[in-house]
Amino acid sequence: MLETSARLLRLLSLLQATRDWPGRALAERLGVSERTVRRDVDRLRELGYPVESTRGTDGGYRLVAGTAMPPLLLDDEEAVAVAIGLRAAGGVAGVEEAAERAAAKLEQVLPSRLRRRVGALQAYTEPVPPDRPGPAIDPAVLNALAAACRDRERLRFDYRGHDGSPGVRVTEPHRLVSWGRRWYLVAWDVDRDDWRTFRVDRIAPRTPTGPRFPPRDPPEGGAAAYVARGASAAAWRHHARVLVHAPAEEVAARINPAVGVVEDVDDHTCVLVTGADTLNALAVHLGLLDLDFEVTGPPELVDHLRALTARYARATPGTAEGHHGVS
Repeated sequence: MLETSARLLRLLSLLQATRDWPGRALAERLGVSERTVRRDVDRLRELGYPVESTRGTDGGYRLVAGTAMPPLLLDDEEAVAVAIGLRAAGGVAGVEEAAERAAAKLEQVLPSRLRRRVGALQAYTEPVPPDRPGPAIDPAVLNALAAACRDRERLRFDYRGHDGSPGVRVTEPHRLVSWGRRWYLVAWDVDRDDWRTFRVDRIAPRTPTGPRFPPRDPPEGGAAAYVARGASAAAWRHHARVLVHAPAEEVAARINPAVGVVEDVDDHTCVLVTGADTLNALAVHLGLLDLDFEVTGPPELVDHLRALTARYARATPGTAEGHHGVS
């Protein structure tokens, strides 16, 4: 039989892992009587853990949310995952500092074997910095937008456009999407009668919120895909429509939604609508498909691919052009 303190920790771990526990099942797992389980549950309540109980033959116990944050019990993998996730947090003003404080507290009490694992991951991991630092996001704005999405309440907000022009939007908010270090709100624009994407760092919500609205069918592919299509296309300097000799499902499985959109043609071909900041990046995206494709435009992309073809041919030993050296 476990000692009382160890048994309490084991009981708390079981309650945190599963939503509902019959009293008999807990007694069997702990090797004690149901009466002992009831006493241990009372001890947890005295320590601030809100444990609900139900009576009867099917009665049991459940750990619920309380008014204060009691200590949590994490297994090894959970502790490492939380520590790594906290160190990687960012993009929301105020959250990075709070995440650093929480990570420091957690790592201070980690057993040495887990601290070594977390330390190794931090010491030997080098994140690639974003091309452009993301704008700071006010947590209060995120909370207000998330609440409006949850409650399906119309939201009016001041919005600063891409060119800096101010305006007021009336929307039916649907989802928040984080993409890289940017946050977007996907919402139905009431005045424009269509789906729109709004940068959260340009939103200033007006309160109170408006009346509730009925749910709508989400944009095609879901909110994340909708943001990826719109944000990517707006940022691309070069665009292309490429005929790919493969089913749409196969092509979609090979690309990130931020790379492009796949349009079905027939069972054997599809069109990839894609783009990039540079012609080189666009050529790389197409090469990584590892599929046959046809490019008819834009002319600068066709010329660039022809130049690459000639360069690769010259770089290949045994070819007619391969003896001229590499350019």
